[in-house]
Amino acid sequence: MSVSCGLECVVCFGCTRWAWKRLTYIGAYDSETWPAATPEEFEPIPRICRVILAVYEDDLSRPRFPPPGGYRRMDPTCVVKRATYDDTGPNCPPYLLYLDRPHRQLILAIRGLNLARESDYKVLLDNRLELLDGGYVHRGLLKAAVWILDRESDALRRQLHDLGPDHTLVFAGHSLGSGIAALMALLVVANPAQFGGIPRSRVRCYAIAPARCMSLNLAVKYADVVNSVVLQDDFLPRTPTPLEHIFGSIFCLPCLLFFVCMRDTFIPEKKKLSDPKRLYAPGRMYHIVERKFCRCGRYPPEVRTAIPVEGRFEHIVLSCNATSDHGIVWIEREAEKALELMKEIAKATTPPPYQKMERKESLEQEHRSALERADTLNIPHVVPPSQESLDAAGTSSGTAAAESQTETTPTSKSSGRTNWDELVEKLFIRSDSGRSLVLKRDIIIE
Repeated sequence: MSVSCGLECVVCFGCTRWAWKRLTYIGAYDSETWPAATPEEFEPIPRICRVILAVYEDDLSRPRFPPPGGYRRMDPTCVVKRATYDDTGPNCPPYLLYLDRPHRQLILAIRGLNLARESDYKVLLDNRLELLDGGYVHRGLLKAAVWILDRESDALRRQLHDLGPDHTLVFAGHSLGSGIAALMALLVVANPAQFGGIPRSRVRCYAIAPARCMSLNLAVKYADVVNSVVLQDDFLPRTPTPLEHIFGSIFCLPCLLFFVCMRDTFIPEKKKLSDPKRLYAPGRMYHIVERKFCRCGRYPPEVRTAIPVEGRFEHIVLSCNATSDHGIVWIEREAEKALELMKEIAKATTPPPYQKMERKESLEQEHRSALERADTLNIPHVVPPSQESLDAAGTSSGTAAAESQTETTPTSKSSGRTNWDELVEKLFIRSDSGRSLVLKRDIIIE
């Protein structure tokens, strides 16, 4: 009798400890060991958020979400092209092509999910996995990325040619649009000849509140190109559940998050890392932290950054802010506050001039270290650091090298690049005129 009572006490104590750890887990724990971001590397993010917000606007001269005091107000005359739902149809959300002359950037921004549009759900519902560049990606998001790039490739080539080599091509998106933007960046880097031979160093992506859209080897491999921004407890970067289940249960999202949280607790970390089809949030992570355990209200936000391999936002946070932290308006405001605080601290410390160069070298070294760590953990199909450096050098050497890269085997499990024409042929059917793409139906490519 005493033995059974002792066992019951041990079980009850263990369950209570486990429940306490899960219920008291906060978003700040995900990045508590990460170093702080610098103002120079974080500076584009509030500005990019403002461009993404412009996609939600009907009239940029009278915005519904004006920046405080007119700061960062966009110039409507710099909008190169704007695509609405009438233009995109069932293929993708609306997007905007914007020329940021002061910062020498050509920005293609994509809005997030519109809960009232059936076409956005169609992108989410196609949740099969597609093999791309030796890794797996969400097929619906890949289709949307290919459709936009095929439609805008001529405009992008023309603009980049006219602007010159000192301008950067930037892809940006929020929520659903973040996954599309990240895959667009991957496609451009992997197929530079299709876009005028643009080198890898001139391509950037900012995924705001990112969806989990690519396997871990791709998330680490393209961490020098793709940057993800997460605000505190945001649920989307942490939820490995298929996207259509998340948004299909949007009215009972707390129940789903609680179930996923309990289920993932019993999955070992090694099993997660060894699963080549498990999707993750892409690239380098910037985590905006503004709340702490057992403290009420928001604190001055701080930004931590890293290229995590293990523990890449794997823990669901059971928080009342898990959905509110997903909003682009709130992310833009908190990012702006964090940037101003970082600038004040930088002015007070007065760093030496050579610190910028050291920081750039440390970012490159961190990327190499992340690739080495992924290789050490035997993550399937990860690109070795030596091969990654060769790919980057080959991409930046010019159009000739780029064309030779795109001729490699499309289904290579290491560094093989998917040929652009073959990818389009797999996902779409060309119209009779050859100028537009039509979605293939009922085809499984996995």
